[in-house]
Amino acid sequence: VCVCVCVCVCLLGLCVSPPSLCAGGIFETRESELVSMDELAFKFAVNNINRNKTLIPNTTLTYDIQRINLFDGFEASRRVCDQLALGVVAVFGPSHSSSVSAVQSICNALEVPHIQTRWKHPSVDNKDTFFINLYPEYTAIARAILDVVTFFKWRKLTVVYEDSTGLMRMQELIKAPAKFNLKIKIRQLTPGNQDARPLLKELKKDKEFFIIFDCSYRMAAELLKQLSSMGMMTEYYHFFFTTLDLFALDLEPYRYSGVNMTGFRLLNIDDPWVASTMDKWAMERLQGPKQESGLMDGVMTTDAALMYDAVFMVAVASQRATQMTVSSLQCHRHKPWRFGPRFMNLFKEAQWDGLTGHIVLNKTDGLRRDFDLDIISLKEDGTARGIVEGGSRLTKRWIKIAVWNSYRGMNLTEKSNRDKNNNVTDSLANRTLIVTTILENPYVMYKKSDKELVGNDRFEGYCLDLLKELSNILGFTYEVRLVADGKYGAQNDKGEWNGMVRELIDHVADLAVAPLTITYVREKVIDFSKPFMTLGISILYRKPNGTNPGVFSFLNPLSPDIWMYVLLACTGVSCVLFVIARFTPYEWYNPHPCNPSSTLIQNNFTLLNSFWFGVGALMRQGSELMPKALSTRIVGGIWWFFTLIIISSYTANLAAFLTVERMDAPIDSADDLAKQTRIEYGAVRDGSTMTFFKKSKISTYEKMWAFMSSRKNTALVKNNKDGITRVLTTDYAMLMESTSIEYISQRNCNLTQIGGLIDSKGYGVGTPIGSPYRDKVTIAILQLQEEGKLHMMKEKWWRGNGCPEEDNKEANALGVENIGGIFIVLAAGLVLSVFVAIGEFIYKARRNADIEEVSYGRGPAVLLAV
Repeated sequence: VCVCVCVCVCLLGLCVSPPSLCAGGIFETRESELVSMDELAFKFAVNNINRNKTLIPNTTLTYDIQRINLFDGFEASRRVCDQLALGVVAVFGPSHSSSVSAVQSICNALEVPHIQTRWKHPSVDNKDTFFINLYPEYTAIARAILDVVTFFKWRKLTVVYEDSTGLMRMQELIKAPAKFNLKIKIRQLTPGNQDARPLLKELKKDKEFFIIFDCSYRMAAELLKQLSSMGMMTEYYHFFFTTLDLFALDLEPYRYSGVNMTGFRLLNIDDPWVASTMDKWAMERLQGPKQESGLMDGVMTTDAALMYDAVFMVAVASQRATQMTVSSLQCHRHKPWRFGPRFMNLFKEAQWDGLTGHIVLNKTDGLRRDFDLDIISLKEDGTARGIVEGGSRLTKRWIKIAVWNSYRGMNLTEKSNRDKNNNVTDSLANRTLIVTTILENPYVMYKKSDKELVGNDRFEGYCLDLLKELSNILGFTYEVRLVADGKYGAQNDKGEWNGMVRELIDHVADLAVAPLTITYVREKVIDFSKPFMTLGISILYRKPNGTNPGVFSFLNPLSPDIWMYVLLACTGVSCVLFVIARFTPYEWYNPHPCNPSSTLIQNNFTLLNSFWFGVGALMRQGSELMPKALSTRIVGGIWWFFTLIIISSYTANLAAFLTVERMDAPIDSADDLAKQTRIEYGAVRDGSTMTFFKKSKISTYEKMWAFMSSRKNTALVKNNKDGITRVLTTDYAMLMESTSIEYISQRNCNLTQIGGLIDSKGYGVGTPIGSPYRDKVTIAILQLQEEGKLHMMKEKWWRGNGCPEEDNKEANALGVENIGGIFIVLAAGLVLSVFVAIGEFIYKARRNADIEEVSYGRGPAVLLAV
């Protein structure tokens, strides 16, 4: 029997005569609220049970409510004794741990079920046999958090907890680094201080983008405001809140910020009965006093829903408890309720599909170990609506990406799978991105115009066309900004970055669309899309000065060494022919064939005739001398074959050497550069080309870097424009990307590319690490590549007027400067022949004079002798 006094009737509730069951509620009140949410849910549940007679048709459920202050365990003990004296079937609350322990000890002693709906660390000795908690078991929630971290593939995260109980709830996650290769930082919010901005400032400075907040929904609402004021509500951050009331917070101000926000939801709002109940709750709340700030108007929190379900569980258990009476119990007598153990067992065996899903309690410890959690993520578009009209307010802000079960683990929903396959424009539509770039022809240039241009209209070039195509595919708008320091991005000795890379690291820009080379060191600090252009490092140098053919250019087809070897070969063959002709008997003949008995024999291959035979064959003219013996014919045949090859090779090269202007290049490759110091060479300071030589382990490139680093003030230039100017005006070679060289050489015929490619690499669109845009930009670039648009854009901006003096060059008639040497040789030969003829005449005249003188002397002597 439930005995009620007037004070109870007027102030706290109504307990009526049988048939009825009385439930006791002890609720703590805060200064900011007149009535706690748990108390309102308790009353709401009792009223709904009494209106709907299907659960306990023959019994009326009544209640007795006691209110206490926070942290007042003594007052809680006194109030629970008052309720037990009235005769209650179960005690609900309080929620604070110090008061819970006091009430629990009394309920254990008098064997009355004590029902909790808040998280409570279980007792070590497990002697709380009359304790029931509908809040999901904390170790299971810790496993759920770990599964979420694994699902998102986080490798580095930060855990921010509000009080020491947070560390207890996070034990599974804290132990995870040893198994899952995680890096976890743990930080605590300042106790008793809602200003978390100093901590958030540290998180932002340390670039900690994946953060788990373990705190109440009140603190979560305050944190969201401060995160927004700190500029951290961006797409680069991913916040996970362990509170089960994240769905109930008013997140409308942050929905379009692009921030990634994930949490758990215990309420099964997809169920029509749940949605209808929550609508009724909202209607009552909107008519009553205003709720706490931060929550959506009229929304039911998870604690309130658990309290609602707990009251219904009492009704379900009471339905099966026949012939059970509730007696008045006295705390000082220590006489327990005789139906307490039986009712406790009925309660543990009861099952109910409530607001928080299917409720099944563990029969051993009374905890809720089997439950489902919806994993929800913040939406942007707000177009999704729930299955029922009542749930639309909650579903339009959240999308359920998975369901986690305490036994089966995570199961992705069909809707989340469909969302993954949605068009890539979904998360970029109507988003304005900051794009950093650098002035570099033809990638980004100032547009020439008579009018003053502003904004993106100031620029043109390949990268601007690429950006426009990406914008058309992905649906975003953009604002182009030039990098402040005019650099691409390199790392100094202290590990600090500059240029566009630094702006991406600091999240000053969302994209870097420029000729930004994908390198290993950059990939460690920023993300890159797939390359939109492939290239390599080469050498830009002045086009070599042309050398016109000289008067003796007819000698150029063969090198001096070959001419010397040909002369030696001719001499050697002539000598060999002379010797063999003397040795073989078949080269000797009778000069007087009419006198066979003559003993005089001759040989045509004298030393001079042998030389004449060799020269005649070399000149392709032959001679009157013909070998007769087999041995001399072998020598002659081999010599003719040799001269055939030599003269054919000479003739084949003669035309080119007489008609083509020869280029005299001092260097032909990177090895030539490394071997000399006369020609200075370098690259753009703090660019990828400089980094390549700085990091290279190849001996040639190490030597080149040593040269460049020793002359940093002169070898390294600020940008490509300065480098090109130096190449044109001084003896300087510029190491730069082949695509830039191709563009420059198309427009300046005094410059050319020397040698081949030193390496192979690509230009990509840069994004901050973890940016959601990287994969979408990559897909768009692949689409442009397949459609051939990247090639068309390159042709548009690279194609120049060409160099007409090279393209339109035709063969010219040979002049004196080309073949004048032949005339000189001819004249020299004629002059030589004249002098030789004179010499021969003089020699023969003297010889004849000597012969006549000898003959004249012999005449008188003969006469004297006679």
